[in-house]
Amino acid sequence: MPGSFALAVALALGCLPSCRKHVETQKADLGEAGYRFTPEEWFRACRGNDVAALKKFVAAGFSASTRNSEGDTALHVAAGNGALAAMEFLLDRKQDVNVRGAGERTPLMDAVIADKAEMVRWLLRQGADANLKDHEGYKPLMLAVREGSAATVGELAARDREDLDAALLLAAMMDKPAVIDALTSFGASVHARMDDGRTALMVAAENGGTESVKMLLEIGASRLAIDAEGRTAADLANAAGHPDLAALISRDPLPADLALDSPETIAGEMTDYVDAVVAKADEDPAKKSIPSATGADSSATLPVSSTIELPRIAKTQARREAAVPLQDQTLGKQSDSIHAPPTVAPAPATQAEAGDAKMPDLVMRHYRDKDIPVRVKSVQGEVATIALTGVSTREIKVRAGDAIPGSNLVVVRVRRRMEDSKVNLGVPTEISVVDVQDRSTGVSREWVAGIQPNAHEPVALVEDGATGKRYVASPGQRFYAADGAEFMVSDVRPNQLVIRESATGETKTIPLRGPRG
Repeated sequence: MPGSFALAVALALGCLPSCRKHVETQKADLGEAGYRFTPEEWFRACRGNDVAALKKFVAAGFSASTRNSEGDTALHVAAGNGALAAMEFLLDRKQDVNVRGAGERTPLMDAVIADKAEMVRWLLRQGADANLKDHEGYKPLMLAVREGSAATVGELAARDREDLDAALLLAAMMDKPAVIDALTSFGASVHARMDDGRTALMVAAENGGTESVKMLLEIGASRLAIDAEGRTAADLANAAGHPDLAALISRDPLPADLALDSPETIAGEMTDYVDAVVAKADEDPAKKSIPSATGADSSATLPVSSTIELPRIAKTQARREAAVPLQDQTLGKQSDSIHAPPTVAPAPATQAEAGDAKMPDLVMRHYRDKDIPVRVKSVQGEVATIALTGVSTREIKVRAGDAIPGSNLVVVRVRRRMEDSKVNLGVPTEISVVDVQDRSTGVSREWVAGIQPNAHEPVALVEDGATGKRYVASPGQRFYAADGAEFMVSDVRPNQLVIRESATGETKTIPLRGPRG
């Protein structure tokens, strides 16, 4: 035993000169490569993506977890500089991909702030957590919005769906039109509201965000929506000293603004919108990949030019076949009729909520709720007073048979009726009603005093998760799964569709994922 101990000591002592020689050799090699053996030089090698130098540092005994004066590790420095090779080397050394640094930021957050979209994408594939917050309470998605990085927003949107609407409101406040475009493409609702009822358009108008106002109007924001105090976006723009924006928002209505669209027109326009957004992403050479709908890594070895596309129907079929009314559809059954096209089988149990394994695998791609720039003021006898909203509001009086100026609308009937609703707080009250019809489409609507008239019920464009076929869903519609189970669309909201199984009463909420979500 003493002899064995002596041998071990001798071997250890004999190794010391050799180890020292190796360390000195590595330091000498570092010197020849232009580096000194200091923390400052270690971080310089990280910024420069110099893996050969990093290997020499580590071989010479330098700790890969060393922090700089600000509290950041090499992972933070490499992430912020887009140094992918250095990042891979450091993670191979068992460094924590979610390590906290200055400001409690993770490497992913530093990559976002530096607008390094490729690094963001790579870090997400390595398990970086997109739901952590820095010391100010910002998640990576919100940091991307704050920095105005549309590319990194696109990478993060599918990983943080619960914050998409809040992110849109922040983008509107900070006048980030490209970010607004990216967020709505992945499922943020243009109808999102603050706690006080302000929409994204109102927030942008109030803060003087001209380009954001233009973008929001282009993608369907309602210029007629009001906040909790009854103010429109134009009202808020004027109050904040932006009359130019108020004028941009408060234009006089065009004939299209006063049209009651047919179901076919609605389906076609929604389908065209989704196809246009996806086509725009496909044509963007800077977009190397799109996160999958589940937020999971689509492929660890995607070539640089790859994109993940949604299943799409050819343009020539879009209006005729891809977006038909969901009512009476039989999901998962083949049919030659365009009123009962094949769609999706029941969702796998792994994708369904507890107890609703029969729920169809539908994806909500788009939402539409078109306001009409008209308000019913009152009905006296056979005469109704309505207000046309434009640059200035003008009141007109109409009777049954009269045309609404500047439109194809004709008044069918004016009346008063007793109604118990939310508008009158549950107390039966006599209300004014005007029934109108669009002579070009044959569509009729009922306009009620105290409620903003719209061109149609809120509708959603839903997509078969397996085939990509599309359907227009509205509240009250019924449809069937492949096994014969009946479902009903309970509600269509700006950011979600609610469906209910008729037999069991079980419900499922399908979130808006957007065209590229």
